[in-house]
Amino acid sequence: MGRHPYRRTALLAGLTALSLSLTLCSCGPGSGSGAGARGLPSAVESPKLTAVDINPHDRAELRQGGTLRMAIPQYSSQWSPIQTDGGETSTIAVMKPLLPTFFRSDAAGTQTPNPAYLQDAHAEQRDGRQVVVWTLNPKARWSDGTPITWRDIEANWRALNGKDPAYRAASSTGFEQVSAVERGKDDYQAVMVFERPYSEWQSMFNGAANAPLLPASKVATPELFNTAYLEAIPVTAGPFKVERMDRAAQTVTLVADPAWWGDRPLLDRIVFRAMVPNTMAAAFNKGELDLFNNGPDVAGYQLIRSTPGAAVRRAGGPDFRQFTLNSRSPALTDPVVRQALFQAINRDTIARSDLAGLDWPTVTLNNHLLVANQNAYRDNSLGLSRYDPAEAARKLDGAGWKLDGDVRRKDGRELNLRMVIPAGVTQAQNEATVATGMLKEVGVKVTTVTASPNEFFDKYVNRRDFDIAAYSLFGTPFPASGNRTNFATNGGTNHSQAGSPAVDAAFDRAAAATDAAGTFEAINQADGELWKVAGMLPLYQRPQLFGARADLANIGAQGLSDIVWENVGYQK
Repeated sequence: MGRHPYRRTALLAGLTALSLSLTLCSCGPGSGSGAGARGLPSAVESPKLTAVDINPHDRAELRQGGTLRMAIPQYSSQWSPIQTDGGETSTIAVMKPLLPTFFRSDAAGTQTPNPAYLQDAHAEQRDGRQVVVWTLNPKARWSDGTPITWRDIEANWRALNGKDPAYRAASSTGFEQVSAVERGKDDYQAVMVFERPYSEWQSMFNGAANAPLLPASKVATPELFNTAYLEAIPVTAGPFKVERMDRAAQTVTLVADPAWWGDRPLLDRIVFRAMVPNTMAAAFNKGELDLFNNGPDVAGYQLIRSTPGAAVRRAGGPDFRQFTLNSRSPALTDPVVRQALFQAINRDTIARSDLAGLDWPTVTLNNHLLVANQNAYRDNSLGLSRYDPAEAARKLDGAGWKLDGDVRRKDGRELNLRMVIPAGVTQAQNEATVATGMLKEVGVKVTTVTASPNEFFDKYVNRRDFDIAAYSLFGTPFPASGNRTNFATNGGTNHSQAGSPAVDAAFDRAAAATDAAGTFEAINQADGELWKVAGMLPLYQRPQLFGARADLANIGAQGLSDIVWENVGYQK
């Protein structure tokens, strides 16, 4: 899962580990229509989910050395991606070159073992139960010199299995189904026994699922799990290591680790620089950055295109813009009220406004778990995705919120909602303005709170201090497991705090399904239940648009694939 104010990760998209290996057509059922960039008709298509745009090159074609300067939207406080406050894109981006990922995800979302950490991993049946045997590479070491062993797998399972809520885990998906982790033939083999089948077991300890392995020494107790990576990155085990963390300069600098046992990294150094998102394109244009995630920022897109020696890298990943409604806010505890807000917002207008000037279709998204043009996609919204202010007004009347002048009141209280958005995110600013006007038409007052990028998640979203929050969800290659934590009743990143037993049961069926048809049927059942609880309003598929130095290779718009950091470099 991942968040961006950018984002919080999690969309479903295809089978194999949100194996989004599904094709896109030009439109989906129930979708809105609209014009694309420069007056292009609605037939403009987003790239297929299997598309990537990374300027691929063999290592022999790239030069040894060089620095990659990348922009991130915030300087994080929590640097553990598996802790509930560490799910932001910035944390995830910085930690991927530093922590073990047991699998590599390709353009179709297919998973293959990463030989730097795994010699083998396979599932089998023993005594009627699913068992996964993990055989580790004995050369793998943590940066403190400790070997990576079965004890690390065991410690991560104990922290993530949900039995002790003191471990504030981002997700317990999969791990809560494990009954035991035992030593195998030696210290470099772990045997994991499942209580019930879990089809997406490859999402465990997987960077593509934003679920890397962390050292037992830093997760063995709740205090260590929650605080060891707070304002620090104490232990790593990747092709790069930390050279310097500088909160004042808002930079994290990584260098190639000479103790790395795999292919030697081509880059000497990676510098992650936290910046307000709408300033990234200008910094790129001035030559201060080599790569940044522009997303649907139209001004930034045009600036990339006008920058000499630059390239736009474009793909259609399982990512989307959305509004999260806090179901625990006093005015929003009634799901009927939340459903009314859904119907009072014209999402087609928002999509057209956000995406005007981009070569991207303005198609509204009527599913929480599948992008609109995916071939398993369907509209399960029971009409709640349809713009219908008259019906919204009737729902609000029925819930006791009566119009009094221009604003609705109940028990003497105004229906006045706080919408929190991150500073410097053009889409969020636009969405707040447009939505405020629409909600005013049905008697709902909206007060916008603009939070600094470093505080948007840490101070507001993670603390559930909002009524409405606008940010993006980014998907992974794992459909069932990749989304559960954002939507399940007790999901670590379910910031709407809405849910139901029916939602949870549908996710359970999706995770246990033995084929794609079963998985996607359960996913669509889960989506239907999510419309009923009305905790999150999907807006539209978010384009993957990156600005990159043209000679930068093996990185960019990744789609479902992940970055092989050892192979990132510059052309000779």
